[in-house]
Amino acid sequence: MPDSHDIRVTVAALSLCQSARHIRFDNERTMFMTAAPDWQTRVGDVWAAEWRRTDRSFAALSRQLDAAILALAPETGHAVDLGCGAGVTSLALAAARPGLDILGVDLSAALIAVAQERAAQHGLDNLRFATGMVPQALDAHAPFDLAVSRHGVMFFDDPAAAFRGIAAALSPGAPLVFSCFRAAAENPWASRTIAAIGGRLDSPIGYAPGPFAFADPDRVERLLLDAGFVDVALTPTDYLYRAGEGRDAASDAADFFRRIGPVSRALAEAADADRPALLERLRVVLAEQVTGEVLDFPAAAWIVTAHARGKAT
Repeated sequence: MPDSHDIRVTVAALSLCQSARHIRFDNERTMFMTAAPDWQTRVGDVWAAEWRRTDRSFAALSRQLDAAILALAPETGHAVDLGCGAGVTSLALAAARPGLDILGVDLSAALIAVAQERAAQHGLDNLRFATGMVPQALDAHAPFDLAVSRHGVMFFDDPAAAFRGIAAALSPGAPLVFSCFRAAAENPWASRTIAAIGGRLDSPIGYAPGPFAFADPDRVERLLLDAGFVDVALTPTDYLYRAGEGRDAASDAADFFRRIGPVSRALAEAADADRPALLERLRVVLAEQVTGEVLDFPAAAWIVTAHARGKAT
């Protein structure tokens, strides 16, 4: 993929001791691109294992997203959760709209297994999950009267084609509601933690699949309009990203970031001998963020709403 379409992470040479020993990370060009094969394998597996902490980190955003979804959700019909992950948005919608049949779709079989188990525990008979690629997985179940996603739509290899397919799978006038991150600079849970280990997150030029792929609101609006949506609106939404809890919230957060997010990939790229020093630098920054027994970072997202072109019947 050309440089102009990469999400770049520049990791500066980082002096660790007076002998001027430096750390450099390999494979900078693709470090924070997260594409479909990643979700089908290692990334999806880690997120499935860490679903409790990832749900915790997004809990404050989920409350706002769920409210936006319910403001547009029909009482009956069919809905789809795009990139449903471990199922938290599907679960909330199914509980609030018992007359609405909901399908959650995700690339990760491991995440779908978690979502299915959670749905069974809640006894929700209007909810089912399937492993598949969006939008191809929608064809057999269309049309839908609602499409939603919590941070599940920033990883398409071809977002224009994906959103055209999503629009085609919706009934005329059906709403689309999703969340996505704003710029990395507005999300210190990512930018500050990666800086702690000597790196920085550079804004992408163009599109590359990853957490900040939809940070530019003009790009998102153009993408949706071109795909066949109308009434596109992006609402800036601030929330607290909970990275750690408990008597040692900083260690909890360090362990979480070691497994999830930009820092995890950077640490994986580091030499074994360098990793303890990098983790210690991270813990120092995290300790500064602790209040009582919680570690929250300010976080910034968009809640995006739109409607499929055409008049609802």
